[in-house]
Amino acid sequence: MGWTYLLIAGLFEVAWAVGLKFTDGFTRWWPSIWVGTAMIASLFFLSLALRTIPLGTGYAVWTGIGAVGTAILGIVLFNEPANLVRVVCILLIVSGIVGLKLS
Repeated sequence: MGWTYLLIAGLFEVAWAVGLKFTDGFTRWWPSIWVGTAMIASLFFLSLALRTIPLGTGYAVWTGIGAVGTAILGIVLFNEPANLVRVVCILLIVSGIVGLKLS
């Protein structure tokens, strides 16, 4: 169950990171509430995951999911560059996440 919690925590991390773009510096009420709620949910599920997953592994995978998800959504939603170097770096993060899961 720990890995499921960790995945949920990572998805909430992506949600709040992308949501920051819509808060306009926390001046827009509803996006700001969504971001705050997603932050709390992300940390809550991370704490549940860390009951059974080692701290270093859990934290690294959590931040990796957040980084990869946010980078991909930046490309898809905000037309950020998707050049070869950027895609390779995203794939390197994914390979690190998979490696931590397998170890």
